[in-house]
Amino acid sequence: MGQKVADFAAVVTDKHGTILTQCAVLVAGVYDNSKDELFHCADAGELWNKRGLEKRRKNYGNMLDKGARMMATPEAVNRWLTQAQKTYKPYLTAYNLQFDVGKSRNTGIDLDQFSDRQFCLWHASVEKWARTKNYRQFVLDNHLFNAPTKHGNASYKTTAEVMAKFVLNQPEMPDEPHTALEDILDYEIPILVKLLKGYSVKKCMNANSVNWRSHQLKDAFIAR
Repeated sequence: MGQKVADFAAVVTDKHGTILTQCAVLVAGVYDNSKDELFHCADAGELWNKRGLEKRRKNYGNMLDKGARMMATPEAVNRWLTQAQKTYKPYLTAYNLQFDVGKSRNTGIDLDQFSDRQFCLWHASVEKWARTKNYRQFVLDNHLFNAPTKHGNASYKTTAEVMAKFVLNQPEMPDEPHTALEDILDYEIPILVKLLKGYSVKKCMNANSVNWRSHQLKDAFIAR
């Protein structure tokens, strides 16, 4: 896939998950790039391969038709973000925040304005739950394992969809659609609300980076 953002969303909530304002757009100059490289990748698996390109394009087209998305330039997105910062002074978070910040920067979307008030939701969630007995049992009960690498390393999953299923105790809920607004509303906000019930923002900001070596099956589970 490309190194820019085509589908952008941001939601401002309080710590209880009440939505104060939100933005969901397809980025002009990126989404409508005729080369389509942002929407497929030869080795990205079923979700993002070229065979699924028409289906993804149709899905976004339906969003535009129904008003679930609008087209906006990076400059317009930045104006919305700056106003949200002035009005609410929010903390910035996302599941794998650095990935999102980097791709946004490449697109001209300024998330760096939140640099002093941000934390990675993935890092904080993993630190709070991923090595607990309850989480490991949830992973085991629902077969939430990554495939072994070519070096024989095998780990258990700590993705947003798995973490959301865990905190909501809903193992049968569908996987993320990997569309920006819906991922935030249905997966990331529930994780955040649960996290902040027992974690301070300061602790979230000081969470350690995720290390896949800490989530190896051989270290987490013992044969009976």
